[in-house]
Amino acid sequence: MVKKMGLDRNIILAAATELADKHGLETLTLSALAEKLSIRSPSLYNHIDGLPGLRVDLAVYGLQQLRHMMIDAVIGKSGNEAARSLAISYVKFARLHPGLYEAVYRPQSITSSDLEEAGNALVEMIIRVLEPFQLGEVQTIHSVRGLRSLLHGFASLEQNDGFRMSIDRDESLHYMIDTFLQGLKH
Repeated sequence: MVKKMGLDRNIILAAATELADKHGLETLTLSALAEKLSIRSPSLYNHIDGLPGLRVDLAVYGLQQLRHMMIDAVIGKSGNEAARSLAISYVKFARLHPGLYEAVYRPQSITSSDLEEAGNALVEMIIRVLEPFQLGEVQTIHSVRGLRSLLHGFASLEQNDGFRMSIDRDESLHYMIDTFLQGLKH
């Protein structure tokens, strides 16, 4: 099969991300993606395994992008400062890439070693950021789960217009993160 000059998986994922972020993950179709890339839909099958494969690829890509953003946020920091920066970058990612973020946390009907590997890499990075708190193995896992739950809950509520009170959302985010971090000390 002939591949379009310059078209590769990264270009396809970037275009799919742009469409999902702008119009929502549910509106992402192979025909819309092909139109955006100025190719015919069948040409996408040279690079992806249909729409289900694209969704898995987007989830992997999203986890990798989220992890990179979080790593960038914690470079040169440790302890509370690193954990706070990590948490803020998580929510920032969800704000910048609402469609891609949705792809990350939508249950996948296809199992993928790449998806599992990307998820594990994200969790391992969070574990490393929490190491200075010296929580022990079990408490660290509880803390990672708690932090991810808080951040995902906040991001999901925000994306679905769940915060309608006039109090600044970023103030609420910082309050939530600081309260969580205070809890780690006890």
